[in-house]
Amino acid sequence: MYIQNRIEYILFISFVRFFNLIGFERARRSAKIIAFIIFYFIPIRKSTVISNLKTAFPEYSEKEINKLAFRSYISFSITLSEIFCLPYISREKLKSQMDCPQIDFVREVYNKGKGMLIMTAHFGNWELCATAIGAQLDLPVYVVAKNQRNPFVTKWLNMMRESFGNKVTPLGVSIKNVYKELLNKNILGIVGDQRGPREGIRVNFFGKSTSVYPGAAFLAVKTGSPIVVSINPRLENFKYKVFTEFIDPKMLTGTDEEKILEINQKYFSILESTIRKYPDQWFWMHKIWKY
Repeated sequence: MYIQNRIEYILFISFVRFFNLIGFERARRSAKIIAFIIFYFIPIRKSTVISNLKTAFPEYSEKEINKLAFRSYISFSITLSEIFCLPYISREKLKSQMDCPQIDFVREVYNKGKGMLIMTAHFGNWELCATAIGAQLDLPVYVVAKNQRNPFVTKWLNMMRESFGNKVTPLGVSIKNVYKELLNKNILGIVGDQRGPREGIRVNFFGKSTSVYPGAAFLAVKTGSPIVVSINPRLENFKYKVFTEFIDPKMLTGTDEEKILEINQKYFSILESTIRKYPDQWFWMHKIWKY
């Protein structure tokens, strides 16, 4: 396994160096070529993408589904090229990539001193979003991240995530450690759109009952920390605009379980609304409707 991991990492870092050699802007513009190769010759999770799109958009024809699937591969290729270049661009360049018109509102929420959760999704470029928001706030975001199978790739990704001051909190650590970050009045960043377990709580997502993790909602209810839902669609000029919505758990009524369900439904309703406007920019490659 060590040798396999090393070989994979050598290939991985070769892509990183290639994209940095051609530069940030050219890397993004070359993504269409990479998407074409993957989509037609190395169809990674293509069947999953097609199946998900058919579930989400049953009104689309086969031709429309295939066009949208290809566009989703282009979007993901752009995201990957940006991630490869992210640790090596300047702080000023990073800030210029993200228009967050409500950044002062986010800072105001944080300054109330209750800690804060930023919930984003595998949409647009979630890695760049978390990094840019931290840089614009000039505050570290404690990013909850899942370790990859390959430890060398995990190490590089965590270096990338921390390159502008954010901190990584590995997914799977004791909930007490994550809970502590909120009690210390820090900002916790969570990508909240992963598929939950079969017996997990369920929300309505694209008209289908969908299992989700309570995760961020549980932490918000238990600590009273506010949630800022931040979704960042990519614009035609390759830059991003962050749309934020505020959820205050203290304004909700009912039991803790009812509040957790309501927060998750609000989050997924916001996400669905954004996906419908920019359907190619969500990460359709995971089996969100496996059961």
